[in-house]
Amino acid sequence: MNYMLLIYDTPATARPTDAEQAEMMGAYFAFTQEIVESGELVAGEPLQGPETASNVTVRGGQTAVTDGPFAETKEVLGGFYIVNVPTVERAQELAAKIPGAKSGRIEVRPLLEMPARVEG
Repeated sequence: MNYMLLIYDTPATARPTDAEQAEMMGAYFAFTQEIVESGELVAGEPLQGPETASNVTVRGGQTAVTDGPFAETKEVLGGFYIVNVPTVERAQELAAKIPGAKSGRIEVRPLLEMPARVEG
């Protein structure tokens, strides 16, 4: 089963000093290497800051695009991993190993498995 591990942190801790950044990146590299070697990693990427985001809505057939985050929030989505593991408990174990869990939180969410599409 595939699970998405969404990494949330506060904006203050999302912008560490250079030394903190280097330490954090080393910890993320080690975690990523661990799940690559175990064969559990499907995908994962850090995200640019929320100031680079845009929101797209369609209402009444009209598309609107707005800049930046949708709402003021105490947490920002900083990145994600998708892992393939047999149980939610294993996904939660891995989430606890993500360095960002020490200062923020990791949301564990199963991906919806879609039936295979038959071409005909």
